[in-house]
Amino acid sequence: MSNDEEIPQEDTPEHHDDETPEFEDVAEQIDLAEHVEPLDPLEEATQRAEKAEKEIAYKEAEIQNVRKRLMAEKSTLIQYGGMGLARRMIPILNDVDRALQQVEEGDESPVAQGLRLLRNKLWRELESDGIKAIEAKGLAFDPSKMEAITTLPASEQFPAGLVIDVLEPGYMYKERVLSAARVVVATE
Repeated sequence: MSNDEEIPQEDTPEHHDDETPEFEDVAEQIDLAEHVEPLDPLEEATQRAEKAEKEIAYKEAEIQNVRKRLMAEKSTLIQYGGMGLARRMIPILNDVDRALQQVEEGDESPVAQGLRLLRNKLWRELESDGIKAIEAKGLAFDPSKMEAITTLPASEQFPAGLVIDVLEPGYMYKERVLSAARVVVATE
């Protein structure tokens, strides 16, 4: 290389006035980022503690709601726990009633007396557990407690919507229908 050779000079970009605001904006952003103060460790810990306290309070409320729901379910199970046995005993009571219908009114035979004693004892036990008969005859038809097996035309004695006859008695177990009364209803 000779001294005469020229070393190419690097092209330097010319400074344009329209580019200056861009650089200034970037510089301002960098400057702002440097001036953002980091959270004080105590303040940061306080914020995390407040967030954790809120989460704990929410979880505690959720646990309380689950407990209340479980207690209500347990109470219902205890209250209606005997419903299954009562449901199985009702057909036996109905069978004894049908047998008693075959016995003549004044019959004092040992069999008739035994059936009456059996029926009364069975009914007392069921009644003491919360079973009661659904009253239906002559009352307005209630579809929540009664099942209409058939209908007959309404008359002066039985206007439309009233129960004319009970084909099979119905029973309630406390506040729930154990078996619906099967009835004949007057209709128009």
